[in-house]
Amino acid sequence: MNLDQLIIKRRDNALIKAALSGDSKSFSKLISCYKKRVRALGMSFFKNEADTEDFEQEVFLKAYTKLSNFRGDSSFSTWLTSIAYNTAVNAKTRRKEYLPISDEDNIEDSSLTPEKNQIRKMTVLAVREAVKDLPENFAICVELYFFYDNSHAEISKITGIPVNTIKSHIFRAKKILREKLRGYYEE
Repeated sequence: MNLDQLIIKRRDNALIKAALSGDSKSFSKLISCYKKRVRALGMSFFKNEADTEDFEQEVFLKAYTKLSNFRGDSSFSTWLTSIAYNTAVNAKTRRKEYLPISDEDNIEDSSLTPEKNQIRKMTVLAVREAVKDLPENFAICVELYFFYDNSHAEISKITGIPVNTIKSHIFRAKKILREKLRGYYEE
């Protein structure tokens, strides 16, 4: 665990402890820390603002009601993403298809030139299009691993897929993506 992760874990644990003691502002702070992540996952599944907003409310309500069950075996971020993923998958069985790749990081970086920001956006679009064609289990594993920065073990906790299967899915997906994007990155 690096220093940033340790700082985040301590912050989250302090906010959780305060929220469990009845401080609603502490839970609001947790929501603000992870709202973007939950929204991005919701948009991947629902593709519209209204359903995503309903999804966010449902996820944070579940997290609030289950907060006393959080044991700290994983990071709060992993625990919350697991709740969000399972909520979305359950809703998916009642709805439509899954659209992979989050928009969480699809924000312009003010430290980059406008040209580099445009190249970044075009690259994200190319990758998004290539990931759409992956088998669904591959796409989910790739998204959680590369776009949400989850470890294999965290993905396993979130999805219930065995770690070795996740490694295999990611390996195969990278091979497929490399082939699909070969012409793009050669330009």
